[in-house]
Amino acid sequence: MVADNISHVLSEAGCTVLRNQSSAVSGLKIIGLDDLWAGRFAPLPVLSELTSDQPAIVLSHNPDTCDLPGWADYHGWIFSGHTHGGQCKPPFLPAPLLPVKNRRYTAGEFALSGGRQLYISRGVGHLLRVRFNVRPEVTVFKLIKA
Repeated sequence: MVADNISHVLSEAGCTVLRNQSSAVSGLKIIGLDDLWAGRFAPLPVLSELTSDQPAIVLSHNPDTCDLPGWADYHGWIFSGHTHGGQCKPPFLPAPLLPVKNRRYTAGEFALSGGRQLYISRGVGHLLRVRFNVRPEVTVFKLIKA
């Protein structure tokens, strides 16, 4: 599987790969969820480890995961990508290239049930080698201690 090969290369280069796992960085819990389409998405075991007062961010590549069960009592931010913002968006029409079931998940911020917030980055990649009316995006968040 391609993801396994990429994970191996990243691990060999010293990167931490989180696949339904978490890592603490300066008191912030970073949770990485595995791929939905590969059938490896399993949030409940890692999310159930969180305490209610523990700051955390969840990384879940495919935003469709937000509509699935298994989020337990998680009330925080989920960062996704996968959609490329629709990649080609005609003015005043929905994006025709949107690889998600929930067609409202294009790009940007979405309020979800259970006090969760979703941000979908347009990213810099593509499904096809063209973008129209959807600029590439590298998102930068500034985290401030509460």
